[in-house]
Amino acid sequence: MTQGRTDTRNQEPTEQPIAVEALLAALRAVAEPTRLRILGLLSSGELTVSELTQILRQSQPRVSRHLKLLCEAGVLNRFREGTWVFYRLADGDGVGAMARALLGYLSSNDEAMELDRERLAEVRAARGAAAAAYFRANAKDWDRIRSLHVPEEQVEERLLAIVGKKPIGDLLDVGTGTGRMLELFAKYADHAVGIDLSRDMLALARANIERKGFANCQVRLGDMYDLALADQSIDLVLFHQVLHFADDPLAAIRETARILRPGGRVVVADFAPHEFEFLRDEQAHRRLGFSHDEVKSWFRAARLEPETVEDLKGKGKKLTVTLWSARKPKHNREGRPS
Repeated sequence: MTQGRTDTRNQEPTEQPIAVEALLAALRAVAEPTRLRILGLLSSGELTVSELTQILRQSQPRVSRHLKLLCEAGVLNRFREGTWVFYRLADGDGVGAMARALLGYLSSNDEAMELDRERLAEVRAARGAAAAAYFRANAKDWDRIRSLHVPEEQVEERLLAIVGKKPIGDLLDVGTGTGRMLELFAKYADHAVGIDLSRDMLALARANIERKGFANCQVRLGDMYDLALADQSIDLVLFHQVLHFADDPLAAIRETARILRPGGRVVVADFAPHEFEFLRDEQAHRRLGFSHDEVKSWFRAARLEPETVEDLKGKGKKLTVTLWSARKPKHNREGRPS
């Protein structure tokens, strides 16, 4: 998948005051060339130690020391998932917001950071090529692969219940795959678009919706981080088993918030946390599921209001599918229409 870069230059200023000692600790932590480079890299999404080592061309112990200092100062968040450890910029206000604001002052022409961005692109291109090869090899069997987990019929039934069997308006299905979500919601939507980065998947989805005669549906090549859609143009966005492939799920949710109309909704269907490492290699998964709190924190960071959370456990199944939903407020914090 092509990865977008998070824009840190227009971040809102922090709303939460920072204690003097905490602020000094954070400033000391970032006041070093390699650690500033790490911040720049993580502004584009989550990375592992091995990926940072590959990009920075430094030893793993040295990179780990830098990461430890940044985490202790509250600038980065660290979380373990199976055998992998991910790092990302701290969320929310306070020190995390201060660090993101600092990045806006860095020159985009810095030679070292330009080289870092080139190497980051290489890392992501290699990862994307592996994922594309997987999708290409499995496009025809995609629905069967999904059915190996919680029965898809159960997931679809609950999605329809959450959204409601009522007129939708404009619908976007992110990472549409075979176009199954378009088929499921076609009769409720005035207009439905599915995007995907796999041309093989799009060819299959297009054939499926044409065969079913869904004239109000279309598919197109698209990037979840840079949707070619106008602000406030969509009423419902679906992420059906997509975010576990993403490098930066929060960036995708933020982009979703941009295109949602006030009162519009986003619904995510994905795995709860699990430890099946083989899914990374065999099915190109980037993340091994998400916790309730993690997804809800992304919604809040994108200024969406979390609504429902529902876990679906198939009988005798090892993987749980969770459904999250959130809504874009009809009014902003000052009470004005969004």
